[in-house]
This record gives sequence, structure tokens and C-alpha cells, in this order.
Amino acid sequence: MPHVLLIEDDASVRDGMELVLRRHGYDVDTAATGEEALALLGAPDAAKVELAVLDLMLPGMDGFEVCRRIRARTTTLPIIMLTARGDDHDIVTGLEAGADDYVVKPVTAPVLEARIRAALRRAEPSGPARTGDGEHAGLVIDRAGLTVTKQGVVIPLPPTELRLLLELSASPGRVFSREQLLASVWDHTFLGDSRLVDAAVGRLRAKLEDVPAKPRYVQTVRGFGYRFGPL
Repeated sequence: MPHVLLIEDDASVRDGMELVLRRHGYDVDTAATGEEALALLGAPDAAKVELAVLDLMLPGMDGFEVCRRIRARTTTLPIIMLTARGDDHDIVTGLEAGADDYVVKPVTAPVLEARIRAALRRAEPSGPARTGDGEHAGLVIDRAGLTVTKQGVVIPLPPTELRLLLELSASPGRVFSREQLLASVWDHTFLGDSRLVDAAVGRLRAKLEDVPAKPRYVQTVRGFGYRFGPL
């Protein structure tokens, strides 16, 4: 069964979430601090962890820094962050740090489990139909090998960003609304949140574009959404 690392400092919340996840068939490791979590991820058997659920408000090293450090180690581990309030600044900062999704506490068991299942599906080695392969103004998207290179240099992308690029580039020139991208990439048919899309687009542009503020590949169509260029 999928192996989850739960990083939460509140013992009662941590124990409750661990119990819920185990009842749904997940293997669970827990950590009360960011330092403990990073030590677990640095252990020889860390490869068994398939997803991290990360509270933002941790003692010592906060969740934002933990997220950044996890992302510096690996682009492939899905990260769902927990926030105690729906504060826009905290959510955007967490997403910019590299989180794939977020939930606001208190969270119900069905919502958390659905978000975990969706994140694990995004991490699976599959993508949209194999159209749109090839070179796009120096950017090469290999949909079979799930790799992206720019001018011969491989660009490692986390699963969510890769799926977003695959979805957009499957139909160059087509405009996708944020709601369409939430449904197809995040599987968020139950809750729409454009911040997820906007943050992932921002991270993607930072890696793909020569000048992120003037994107050639992932372009904004104001009032409608995004499309894949290139210009």
C-alpha cells in the first residue's frame, strides 16, 4: 500500500490522521518536527515514502522551509501541505515553495484521503494522449519518456508541473481555463482553487522560460486561462 510521511507537531491531530490513513490502508511514518522529517527522508529506506503530508506551522524549522528542502532533494515526491487557516499568503507561499496541493485544517477524512489519492495518481508514470510531441522553439517534450529538455539540458519537473505541461502542450494554441486544468491535472472536481494552477504555472515558467515575466511557452490569456505557445 502507499507509504505516507505525516509531518504534524500536534500529537492529537497527528495520531488522529495517522489512524484515519491506516484505516484506509496506508503505511504511515510520522514526524513532529521538520528536522525529524528531513532525517527520515535522508535515511537509507527513505525511498519507500511515496507522499508527504506537511503541516506549515511547525516548531523550529517551519513547513515552508521543510518543503523547500524536500524539493531541493527530490522533484518527484508529492507534497500536500496542511494549513490551519485559509490565509492566502500562507497558501501561496507554500505552493511557491513546491507543494502540490493543500488542505485547510480541520480536514475531514474523506477530503484528505481524496487529495492523497489524487496526488498519488499525478505521480504515476502516465500522462495525456501522446500528441504534441516534438520540439517547440528549443523545448523538447518526450511524452513517452516523460522527459523535458531545453537546448539539450534536461529540466527535472515534479509530477504536477510535468502533468500541467503535458496537458497544455497536448493541444498547442488551445486556451485552457483554470477550472479545466484543475479537473484534468489535479482531479479537483470537488473543489476549485485557481491558486493551485497559478502557482504551478509560476514554478513551471521559472524553469522553462528565459524571462519568466515574458513567457514564450506557457502564456496567459487574460480573463480566460493559459495556453501553450511558443511565441
